[in-house]
Amino acid sequence: MKLLFDLFPVILFFLSFKISEAKIDQTMGIVNRLLGSGIDPMQAPVILATSVAIVASILQVAFVLLRGKKVEVMLWLSLAIVTIFGGLTIWLHNPLFIKWKPTILYWVFASILIYGSMTGKNFIHKLIGAQIALPANIWKNLQKGWIGFFIVVGFINLAVAYSFSTEAWVNFKLFGLLGLTLAFTLAMGFYIAKYSPESLEDNVKSDAAPK
Repeated sequence: MKLLFDLFPVILFFLSFKISEAKIDQTMGIVNRLLGSGIDPMQAPVILATSVAIVASILQVAFVLLRGKKVEVMLWLSLAIVTIFGGLTIWLHNPLFIKWKPTILYWVFASILIYGSMTGKNFIHKLIGAQIALPANIWKNLQKGWIGFFIVVGFINLAVAYSFSTEAWVNFKLFGLLGLTLAFTLAMGFYIAKYSPESLEDNVKSDAAPK
């Protein structure tokens, strides 16, 4: 459920784009009423989808606040970035700004983790350290791994944004970025499993067993 909640704006962006593309006449009518005439029909679907994503992000944060919960830093960052870059896409009628949004978000995450590494703070440990015990060097490796992942995926997003159509990028934004994140998370899970206390204990018992 949390994954669906986190992906709420992304899913609505995807669905809005697909529906807007399929019903371009209605989309142009809505966009022209909201933003005035002169908008390229090719840009109308992404402009409308971006508007939906901004509203969805605001509602997402509002929902958490109304429940009396603390809004995670990631949600605040995502809201700020989608509002700024999405707003530029809507204002300038240029989809490149919203295409930069995932890259900026990933690079902000990487910067936070780099800051943590430089100041002796391990944010990955703070995030999941209560759930699993690992050696200190493994926590450092996990943080380095996520830094590398966020930087690389940021560049991959830009490569898709500049090399392929907006429709292809929209598909990649939902399925590609999600797939890469899940695959890397799974890989990190296997890495963690090798160094969990249970795994290390089993290795010690295996080494101590009579040959």
